[in-house]
Amino acid sequence: MAEPPDINDTFLREVDENLRRDQMRDFFKRNGAYVIAAVVLFLAASGGFIWWNHYKLQQREGDVEQLAQIYRDVGAGNLAKAPQQLDTLAQEGNSSAVRASALFARAAVAIQQNDLKLATQKYREIANDGDVPEPYRNAALIRQTALEFDQLQPQEVISRMAPLAKPGEPWFGSAGEMTALALLKQDKKDEAARLFLEIAKDKAGSPSLRSRALQIAGSLGADISGVQIEAQ
Repeated sequence: MAEPPDINDTFLREVDENLRRDQMRDFFKRNGAYVIAAVVLFLAASGGFIWWNHYKLQQREGDVEQLAQIYRDVGAGNLAKAPQQLDTLAQEGNSSAVRASALFARAAVAIQQNDLKLATQKYREIANDGDVPEPYRNAALIRQTALEFDQLQPQEVISRMAPLAKPGEPWFGSAGEMTALALLKQDKKDEAARLFLEIAKDKAGSPSLRSRALQIAGSLGADISGVQIEAQ
């Protein structure tokens, strides 16, 4: 009786490799055209994506350069073209940050031209634009509220500032101060005093704001002993 051949690992690997080559050859015979088309489409899509990103990057860089030039012109007192240029960037800028910066600058120019109504409108646009990063929206809301403060009901100021007028929030000092002043309008002196004292203790706040808050807290009867404000 004949003995079975000695099948070792090397022989099995060779058979397996030959089988894989045959399978791969047959696959490409059947689907070669589709594979080539898919590769071409992938390369075209990748190239288009890279080109588009490069194009948008160039546009954003152009927007930033234009914005910087407008800032220089405004700083030098050349305001003639600035409003129209800023309005165009605010509408057509290639990033939300550029558009928001243009709106902030437009509001600043409006304030410089004593057009507080327009400045308030621009800050409101930023604050209500969900595409703008949150820090921009919060800063705009603070400035909008500061311009409108005397025309707003105290409770509206308090409600509007509530998310920001909390210790630890970046805008606690400004939002807290307007909230405390609104509380005073409601004759809630004790609450206002406590909030002014919190502002005075907030070491993240500016020395001038903390010093002002400390003085008001003291005038309202709060215990201000032990609160130290560093020299400016």
